[in-house]
Amino acid sequence: MRKLKNSELARKTINEFKKSEKIPVTIILDNIRSMNNIGSVFRTSDAFLIEKIFLCGITAKPPHNDIRKTALGATESVNWEYYNNIKDAIIHLKSKYYTIVAIEQVKNSILLQNFNIKKNEKYALIFGNEVKGVQQNIVNLCDYCIEIPQEGTKHSLNISVSAGVVLWDFYKNLK
Repeated sequence: MRKLKNSELARKTINEFKKSEKIPVTIILDNIRSMNNIGSVFRTSDAFLIEKIFLCGITAKPPHNDIRKTALGATESVNWEYYNNIKDAIIHLKSKYYTIVAIEQVKNSILLQNFNIKKNEKYALIFGNEVKGVQQNIVNLCDYCIEIPQEGTKHSLNISVSAGVVLWDFYKNLK
């Protein structure tokens, strides 16, 4: 085996990415404090051809050096929009027939591996604040809640790790 050089990876240009067919998934980041987490979600969204990211509440917006450090240019390729209030973003996406899904630990959540991802549906995945998660009043607006199974001593994963796990699952099932 030989490690590939960046020039051998045949990656899309930003223009090619913008024109490429995306998987029918939009991300909603609600009140994310860490700009490194925001940048990581942009980078993961670029990798898995995500349609758009909605940044809500206190979530910082590009351009910002701390987002840029982890996004590595993905803020230029992935479309994004800002909403002061997440409810407005959800209303907008529901009007476009998106299935709204919180990534959260709730009573009667669906484990990620048991969630039936349908190729003919569009999904908006909500990732909440690093400490408080997705707010209950937002959970109440969702069609589903997905939980990532965990068996260790901790009760949660970092938002950027959660996004990577969930987006990979959606990508492999929709692509």
